[in-house]
Amino acid sequence: MSALLANRVTAKCLWSVQPHRLYATKERVIDKVLIANRGEIACRIMRTAKRLGMRTVAVYSDADLKSMHVAMADEAYHIGPASSQESYLRSDKILHIAEKSGCHAIHPGYGFLSENAEFAELCEKTNISFIGPPASAIRDMGIKSTSKSIMDAAGVPVIKGYHGDDQNVERLVTEADKIGYPLMIKAVRGGGGKGMRIATNQNEFKAQLESAKRESMKAFGDDAVLLERYVQKPRHVEVQVFGDKHGNYVYLNERDCSVQRRHQKVIEEAPAPGVSPELRVRLGEAAVAAARAVNYVGAGTVEFIMDYSTLDFHFMEMNTRLQVEHPITEMITNTDLVEWQLKVAAGEKLPLTQEQIPVIGHAFEARIYAEDPRNNFMPGAGPLTHLVTPVTSTDVRVETGVLQGDEVSVHYDPMIAKLVVWGNNRSEALRKLYSRLCDYNIVGLETNVNFLMNLCQHKEFQKGNVHTGFIPEHNDELFPEQNYSSSLLAQAAFASILCQQNRDVLNAVHGNDPFNNFSGFRLNHKLIRKFKLVGGGQEHVAEVKYNSPEDFKISINGGEELVVSGSLIKHNGNLQLACCVNGHMSKSSIAVHKEDIFLFTEEGKFQFSVPTPKFVNELLKLSGVSEGSAVSPMPGVVDKVFVKVGDTVSAGDPLLVIIAMKMEYVIKAPKAGEISKVFYNAGENVRKNASLIQFLGDE
Repeated sequence: MSALLANRVTAKCLWSVQPHRLYATKERVIDKVLIANRGEIACRIMRTAKRLGMRTVAVYSDADLKSMHVAMADEAYHIGPASSQESYLRSDKILHIAEKSGCHAIHPGYGFLSENAEFAELCEKTNISFIGPPASAIRDMGIKSTSKSIMDAAGVPVIKGYHGDDQNVERLVTEADKIGYPLMIKAVRGGGGKGMRIATNQNEFKAQLESAKRESMKAFGDDAVLLERYVQKPRHVEVQVFGDKHGNYVYLNERDCSVQRRHQKVIEEAPAPGVSPELRVRLGEAAVAAARAVNYVGAGTVEFIMDYSTLDFHFMEMNTRLQVEHPITEMITNTDLVEWQLKVAAGEKLPLTQEQIPVIGHAFEARIYAEDPRNNFMPGAGPLTHLVTPVTSTDVRVETGVLQGDEVSVHYDPMIAKLVVWGNNRSEALRKLYSRLCDYNIVGLETNVNFLMNLCQHKEFQKGNVHTGFIPEHNDELFPEQNYSSSLLAQAAFASILCQQNRDVLNAVHGNDPFNNFSGFRLNHKLIRKFKLVGGGQEHVAEVKYNSPEDFKISINGGEELVVSGSLIKHNGNLQLACCVNGHMSKSSIAVHKEDIFLFTEEGKFQFSVPTPKFVNELLKLSGVSEGSAVSPMPGVVDKVFVKVGDTVSAGDPLLVIIAMKMEYVIKAPKAGEISKVFYNAGENVRKNASLIQFLGDE
């Protein structure tokens, strides 16, 4: 074990056995805290609070009755329907529950009410500690135009742009022409990529402006925007800062969050690659100056746009809360930032001075999302029918709020978990991340795990050559065609046979027998049988010759006979396939769901199934959606309907807007024609692949 790792393990062990104690100010004792959030961040806050001897109170919506954060809490209170507008965003309900349950503090997590100045003020008026900065800091930093003016006055580098109050469209067009194209349009109250658009020229400016304003109003209740010069090849580098009520400030080094889709982060690392110790100090001091300028208290993150080539940086915004990616900062500094938040809220001084904050090794955080990366990262929802996570340790964390059998809801963010790893250096941490991603097995919905594995193996990412346009620049390499080789197909065919022969093992792992009708045949020593197997979107014919119960000769599509042997193994409650193909031994995890088999290998997740009989496909066509109709690409809520029966549209015209999982999706006409039916109204829920609009002649 290296000296660095030994120090790290020792620090972690000491951190985990600190004596429980209550944190108090002269005014009150904080021994009970309400977490005004859900999912993984609620669970993460509870773990620290419980370690410190604090009792925890959860709130939950209709959708979260059986959730992990409810089960973990000492007490839990129902707060309303599934919609966050009627539950987690109801500050009046949350404050009522805090008073009713005798809580002394409220931790808002991130998202929801975490950056709501009015909520922070209400907490103060009711003598409840808000685990966050003062309302004035939230207000100053929450409005981007205001924050940039404050930063400029404080000497923090600010990018050229328009931050004025005049929101007249013609004024914005004039200011855009002054700034020059391309430029960025941003909601002044924005965050997480919401209300953000790029206009590359004057012709598209108004359309992008309207889209940004509409999304901003929906997300933040304010459609004001600012304009700024768009850095062509930017990096997104942010600095974790902390302040206390005694005027002390520190920075806990920087994180790089450049690899993004839809202006939202996919993977983060700390420290940022290519940042020298001198540049780290300049970034840190600028971030502290930003925090000091608004009398900040608690955890905050100052985000900078950094030029890829020159490494010049400019203030972008400040997130006045704990960030999603805070665990990687904890990993390289041996700190617990939630504990720091609780101490600072109770009036204590910061636990460390600037000189005492280390940079130890390197850490990555990969966000595991329910989404389809090959379909423009379209968010999804559905049950986690099979879920296996990596084994955790001092250098591997799985931050999650779900278990196998839970459902990713359409009403909330589609993030399933955060996989956090630490290594002595960047290369070691990246290898560890890839290895643990191989151990992340999910069935029931599409995820980005395969994409993250491809990202880890990309040569430019391995070199640390990252920027916000990394994914589109390297699109082809990041989305290679999966190789359904004859060897892999033979393993899948072999797995299907073993699953039929080993029903007891399947029942022990999955609790049922999904293979009653899997292939419709049984093998014995007298039979040679063929069956069809679909993999990679193509139908394949597997011919299987029996040698022994665990030894076969298998050919795929009439090709070479492969000698295949092996067995199914129950390992830590999961199913593994130990398989030897022509002398090459390998192990892969396996999952069975309905008529599908999933193999999880070092190359990613592969899905195999038996083709649906032809007569079933014909029945589906009779009851399904016609080729020319408009369908919902994801489950969600209809936000706006632009057409009515009798309207005539051209191909590409907007028909509806679907809102789901922090994303606005405009459904466009697939062809020209007259509208004969509109199946949904604004405010109604839709399922994935639901027919939304019907054209005349498609009945």
